[in-house]
Amino acid sequence: MSDAPAYRERWLTAQDGLRLYFRDYGDPLSPGTPVLCLPGLTRNSRDFETLATRLAAGRRVVCPDLRGRGRSAHARHWKDYAAQVILDDVHHLMAAVNLHRIVVCGVSYGGLLAMALGALAPSALAGVILDDIGPDMETGGRSRILDYVSQDRPEPDWASAVASMKVTFPTLSFTTEEDWRRFTEGTFREGEDGRLHFDYDVAITRPLQDDAAQMDLWPLFRTLARVPVLVIRGGASDLLSAATLERMIEAHPRLAHLTLPGVGHAPSLDEPDSEHAIDDFLSQVDG
Repeated sequence: MSDAPAYRERWLTAQDGLRLYFRDYGDPLSPGTPVLCLPGLTRNSRDFETLATRLAAGRRVVCPDLRGRGRSAHARHWKDYAAQVILDDVHHLMAAVNLHRIVVCGVSYGGLLAMALGALAPSALAGVILDDIGPDMETGGRSRILDYVSQDRPEPDWASAVASMKVTFPTLSFTTEEDWRRFTEGTFREGEDGRLHFDYDVAITRPLQDDAAQMDLWPLFRTLARVPVLVIRGGASDLLSAATLERMIEAHPRLAHLTLPGVGHAPSLDEPDSEHAIDDFLSQVDG
């Protein structure tokens, strides 16, 4: 069997000259509605490898590393990590690779970007998948995430890094050592000092430290009212509460939802129940 990757590695130059990386899965001429996968705050395209490879049999799947993450270049100033700048990158990517009608799958922070696209590019959205995120975020979960990711936490080797991930994120849905290793490899990179460092610029958290970043997100969520939405929630999530999900269900007439018992922030989307829910949702969108 070939060891060739299931995706094409591609690059895009942002409007401010920054070089951005993305993975391009599947045949652009496939009949299924293309999927644009937007990762969590500090995550990158590697998180979607299993999902994208599976979906690529019938549709195109594009997975970017947002600026400052993974293989994309770091910004020159922390203000260039503002959400509006990142949204401009995403919109530019959509235009550059001819994504004119898509399903956006957003994990956590990526889900916030998906909601914003409802206002920025409403005609492009055929559907939205929100992974453990909504227009209200629990204060404790938000603070926990920002406290953890706002400073580098070097590890001496991969075994130590995996052990650290298990302790820090005990409610993730991973069940095998391979799962944990893959997640860890998507979190760290080897630095020039031989130690493992977070695979993102810690300055990406600076725009989120401002109280102004805690804006009312319900108007953005309501822009999705005309398209089908699937929400996947971790039953043990400390970011998306059951109460917020109930409000989302009341506000959106075409919202499908799945709660995974005992799973924390954020579901990997590779859980069997998540796979079934996503497949059913995409079948309805393709309709």
